Parts: sequence; C-alpha cells; structure tokens
Amino acid sequence: MPFTGFDILIPVLIILVLLLIFAGIKTVEQGSNYTVERFGRYTRTLSPGLNIIVPFIDRIGAKMNMMEQVLDVPTQEVITRDNAIVAVDGVAFYQVLSAPQAAYQVSGLENAILNLTMTNIRSVMGSMDLDELLSNRDTINDRLLHIVDQAATPWGIKMTRVEIKDINPPANLVESMARQMMAERTKRAEILEAEGRKQAQILEAEGRKEAAFRDAEARERSAEAEARATQVVSEAIAKGDVQAINYFVAQKYTEAMSAIGSAPNSKVVLMPIEAASLIGSLGGIGAIAKEVFGTEGEAAAGTARRRAASTPISGPDRT
Repeated sequence: MPFTGFDILIPVLIILVLLLIFAGIKTVEQGSNYTVERFGRYTRTLSPGLNIIVPFIDRIGAKMNMMEQVLDVPTQEVITRDNAIVAVDGVAFYQVLSAPQAAYQVSGLENAILNLTMTNIRSVMGSMDLDELLSNRDTINDRLLHIVDQAATPWGIKMTRVEIKDINPPANLVESMARQMMAERTKRAEILEAEGRKQAQILEAEGRKEAAFRDAEARERSAEAEARATQVVSEAIAKGDVQAINYFVAQKYTEAMSAIGSAPNSKVVLMPIEAASLIGSLGGIGAIAKEVFGTEGEAAAGTARRRAASTPISGPDRT
C-alpha cells in the first residue's frame, strides 16, 4: 500500500510537537535561578526544578548562582593616615538574593563587587593610623562589611563577610616597630624595678622605725625598773635600814666588774681587793636582799653571784 502525503505529515507533526515540548521544558539546578526573557525583555524567574516556557518566544536570559560565593581580593598598597605604606589583601563573601537585579542592575557582578571592596579597603584603612590598623582588624572588617553591603544592596546581593587577610608593612617599618616594642618593654621593666626598690626602701624604713620604737620602749621599761629599784632602796634607807644601801652598792660593783671582765681588750685586771673577798661577800648580799626585798631580791643576788663567778678576774699584776 503506497504512503500518501497525509501518512507522512502525521509523523512529522508528531515529531515537531515533541520537539516543541522538549524545547519548552527547562530544568533548573538546585542553588540556581534562571531569568526568562520574552523578545529580549525580562518576564519572570525560574526556580530550581522543572519549568515550562513558551518555545521560540521565551528564552533563558541569565543563569544566576544563588549560593554563597567567595571572592579573593588581590593585594594592594594602602597609605595610612600617618603616611605608612602597607600591603593589604582580603576576601569577600556574598550571596545573590534577587536574580533579576543581579542580572540586569549591574554588568559584570563579580568585577563590580571586587572593585567596590578594594576601593573601600583603601578608604577605610587610609583613614587610620598604622597602630590602629594593626590592632583593630575586627573594627576594620565590620566597617568594610557595612559600607560594601550598603552599596551592593541595589544589585540584589547580600555581603555576608568582608575579611582582611594580611597587613604587611615594609621591612624597615617592621624593624622600627620591633625596636620601639623592645624600648617599651625595657622601660616597663625599669619602672617595675624602681617600684620594687621603692617598696623595699619603704619596708626597710618601716622596719627601722618599728625597731627604734621597740628599743625606746625597752629602754623606757628598763628605766622604769631602775627607778622602781632606786625608789625601794631610798624608802628602805629612809626607814633607817643601812643594809639596803649596802645591797645596792654591792650590786653596782658586781655589774661593773662583770663589764670590765667581759671587755674584748681586757686581759689583766688589777683589783684593789682580793677577789675571794668579793665572791665571799655575795652570800651576805643574798641575805641582805632576802631581808629587804624578799624572794625577788634573793633571785637578783643569785644573778649577781653567777655574773661574778663567770667574770675572768685576776689578781694584781706581778709583771
């Protein structure tokens, strides 16, 4: 049976319909948005998944990546407010929020973001001193993010982060900064050492003050005790007791002989009396003390006997 023209037309029409259907079906990948243009004018945006357009009338305009993207900022030289030249580079992160704006509001989106970021890096860092530049990196990043994000908002993008990676001053400037840091540390060490000496002198002066106060207090108490002993002897003499004055004189005599005997330059002592007579009289002094002062006097007499016994006393010099 011969094929007629109608038999050939039907398969051709079927093929054309299938081609039209496949031409009108568009698949958009996850993380992307496509813009649709009709006769060169934007009409709508295709979201991820299966979409249908009118073949030969509508066409895909721009394919925009909607995921967060990173953009390296190349190294550039920046002159600070105090005329220091530093080399700076950075990195910028951005995300497209509106595909039509990113596609039709600016030509060359990445190049526009890059130039905008570099320009604002020079502006922000050029308004600061070198010391502020090196110590306030977080502040610089915050200022850059705010300025660049505000300028890029009409393009339908969101600047998520703008970070300064490296700030490299010249070698001679780094050496000068190292010397300055060393001088500052030396200065602080000298200040701390001076403060330590000051505190030591203050503590030493306070120690001398305390020692002098205690020495004065001891002398005062010794004088009070001496005055008390003199008063007791005076009262005994006033009552007609001659033994009290004998005790007082004997005690002073014994103390003087003990001091003479313990002197480092005393080798030979000339005694006007026999040493045995002096030592033998200590028993009588003890009796006198017991009679006049009671138990305390007897203890004092015993002390006098021990001092006399320990004193190196010799007889008259025969040489």
